Amino acid sequence: MPTQTIDQDRSRLLSNIQSNAYFREKIILSSGKESDYYIDARLVTLTSEGAYLCARLIMDSIKADVYDAIGGPTLGADPLIGAVGVLSFQQGKPVNTFIIRKSPKKHGRQQQIEGPELPGGSKVVLLDDVATTGKAFIQSLDVLEPLGIEVIKAICIVDRGEGAKRALADRGCLLESLFDISEIHQPQ
Repeated sequence: MPTQTIDQDRSRLLSNIQSNAYFREKIILSSGKESDYYIDARLVTLTSEGAYLCARLIMDSIKADVYDAIGGPTLGADPLIGAVGVLSFQQGKPVNTFIIRKSPKKHGRQQQIEGPELPGGSKVVLLDDVATTGKAFIQSLDVLEPLGIEVIKAICIVDRGEGAKRALADRGCLLESLFDISEIHQPQ
């Protein structure tokens, strides 16, 4: 695949989301709110092109940051984390990744954080696909902070602009998004 510029990759990803993951229909979101549109980002992040483009843009957005690992809440972050891990290795800057379960496993080592160990004092970046109220990010902070793990920022593919940025700011965490909802959804 020929190397594209970040701007070209961003345009391709936006087009992919608009064509394949954006639905104009009434739906109940995980926050319990009703919406007249839905973004099913997994229809993009679980494709090879979508995963690659997301990873490219995420890696570009954190190139100046200092962090020890990248992870996020299951299920929205899972394909992003895998893609970022592979791309970081290909770029010669391998980074450990982790996944935060909704609750600890009931068997085995009964972990809630899966992946290489994250010792207290670690600095991490959190990923998720779509942010609405920020609930999944907040739950991730609730798991990481008591362990002394510092979240330097959170990144989502799409911010629906419905409170996530404020909720995270209230917890001292910056939320960045690859796309603002106004780039995808135009109210009727």
